[in-house]
Amino acid sequence: MGPVNAPTVVILAAGQGTRMRSGTPKVLHDLCGRPLIDWPVAAARAAGAGRIIVVDAPGGTLGAHLGGEVEIAVQPEPDGTGGAAVAAAPLIDPATPVLILMADVPLVSAPAIAGLLAAHAASGAAATVATTVLEDPAGYGRIVRGPDGAVERIVETKTNGDATPAERGIREVNTGIYAFEGTALLGALPRLRADNAQGERYLTDALGILRSDGAAVTAHEVDEPLVVLGINDRVQLAQAREIVRRRIIEGHLLAGVDIVDPASTIIDADVTLGQDTVIEPFTVLRGATRAGAGCRIGPGATLIDVALGDGATVLHSYAIEAEIHAGASVGPFAYLRPGTVLRERSKVGTFVEVKNSDVGEGTKVPHLSYLGDADVGPGTNLGAGSITANYDGVAKHRTTIGAGVKGSIHTSYVAPVTLGDRAWTAAGSVITEDVPAGALAVARARQSNIEGYDARREAERKVES
Repeated sequence: MGPVNAPTVVILAAGQGTRMRSGTPKVLHDLCGRPLIDWPVAAARAAGAGRIIVVDAPGGTLGAHLGGEVEIAVQPEPDGTGGAAVAAAPLIDPATPVLILMADVPLVSAPAIAGLLAAHAASGAAATVATTVLEDPAGYGRIVRGPDGAVERIVETKTNGDATPAERGIREVNTGIYAFEGTALLGALPRLRADNAQGERYLTDALGILRSDGAAVTAHEVDEPLVVLGINDRVQLAQAREIVRRRIIEGHLLAGVDIVDPASTIIDADVTLGQDTVIEPFTVLRGATRAGAGCRIGPGATLIDVALGDGATVLHSYAIEAEIHAGASVGPFAYLRPGTVLRERSKVGTFVEVKNSDVGEGTKVPHLSYLGDADVGPGTNLGAGSITANYDGVAKHRTTIGAGVKGSIHTSYVAPVTLGDRAWTAAGSVITEDVPAGALAVARARQSNIEGYDARREAERKVES
């Protein structure tokens, strides 16, 4: 529960989203690393919401997604914004102010919400509608004000007969964001009617009901035109992504991160980057990726939920759910899979794949190798073509390689197997038994040379022809 009289925020999220042409609910589509619904939830929380109620459709999955962060109300049928507010009514405390947000209008900011709530509280009105002024207001409901500045009505403009030419000339539009006194909203909701062509109950009609009761309805202009940017299809989603992507990158630039080519760089909302880190072109940073100070990432790197220590380097590589500690280097053309830990100053080089393995401090795996389910001690060097054979056809097994090991080229380690500290392997060996500390393991067939082999084959070929 939030503080006493903190606002209750109701987020309307039960829309069908058919124009998305998707099996995924509209409000769970990704917007720069967060589902659409998460953006208004985060903004409401940052603006001081006491409780957050999300209105979902029957059989919806928002409760499972949001968990205990919110309360869920179910709108039994798709009967408009008014019907959604009615569904939330049993959870609304009449003693608190109520803020209404739309889940598919994700760019509303916490300052815009806080400003609306402050204006509403100062006005003493029963309802306050957030408005904004657009250069091109086509398609939006216009705010018609009386001589005293109060809101007389909201005029829709979807068809030619909805508004007069004068009303169409109004540039102040309804954002679909409202603040109500709890008691006033709960008194108006049962009186909403669906006597329109769409057969829906509109929340805007609650404003008219309150005015007819003699209550004050005011408007608060928000200097953020993006608060009306709704997501109804994938074109609008792409537009929103580009806006948010630019905002994210500008924030990192102002914080001291060097992003060489912002236009070719994608960074999710929850990524954190340290000062003087350099992001080269064509780099994608997703999820909860975090980098310390002085890192160098890219060009052409993709990191998903990766943690980088200070001074780490990742070049032309792909990593997911990995840890790259301070001073470690990766790539080019490396692949770090979940569970990979690269300790300080370690190196994973060209065409190396690492999965669920711990690579020790200062250890080098320079090229053309695969480490899966392995623990490698510090100061070890594994030559080109080092392979851990971790799967026996039924189960995975671990390989343990100690400190200071010299693994020669084309060595296969057949797990489960352990190499002691400072052990050596001969080139081309297949290690199937443990190697004691300091020992050299030679596990390959003896070479034999057959003299005159080529001449013999040539003679046989001539006889056959």
